[in-house]
Amino acid sequence: MMYETGKNFSSKNYKPKQIEQGDYEDCMFMGINFSGYNFSDYRFSSCDFKDCDLSNVKIHKAALREIVFKNCKLIGINFEDAHPFNLSFRFEDCILNHSSFYKLDIRKTVFKNCSLNEVDFTETDLSNSVFQGCDLTSAVFDRTILESSDFRNASNFSINPNHNQLKKAKFSRNNLSGLLSGFQITIE
Repeated sequence: MMYETGKNFSSKNYKPKQIEQGDYEDCMFMGINFSGYNFSDYRFSSCDFKDCDLSNVKIHKAALREIVFKNCKLIGINFEDAHPFNLSFRFEDCILNHSSFYKLDIRKTVFKNCSLNEVDFTETDLSNSVFQGCDLTSAVFDRTILESSDFRNASNFSINPNHNQLKKAKFSRNNLSGLLSGFQITIE
């Protein structure tokens, strides 16, 4: 099994098939098209993915610990298939449409300027998470723990307060309609 630490992988020097199953620590992956790739049983710790296409990757039992995704395309990923131990990541300027975080404990996750259209957050613990500048069109929040989460700069969300835990969650006056849409109330 391969072990790499502190290495930079870029599309200029590496093809996805050259990045073998193994442990990757403090590595940077830049501009690589991993679309449809199988990362099952890989282990990533303190790694950054920048300008990568990771759409529809398979991550069955993959370890994702302290991972930063910047300007990445992550469409259709089932994050709940990843290994749950110390699962943690940050997303900046990413497209995560049609992905799923079903039943995950991903407290304190930062989503900054991301497209989260039709993302499934059912039964997910997102306590103390931040959704800064995110588009949450048709995202699913059902029995989701959103305590102390920040939605002040998020848009297009629909969260039913009766079906989710929202204690101390932050919203702006401008986006309160996202909390009332399930009640079929007209706001003018």
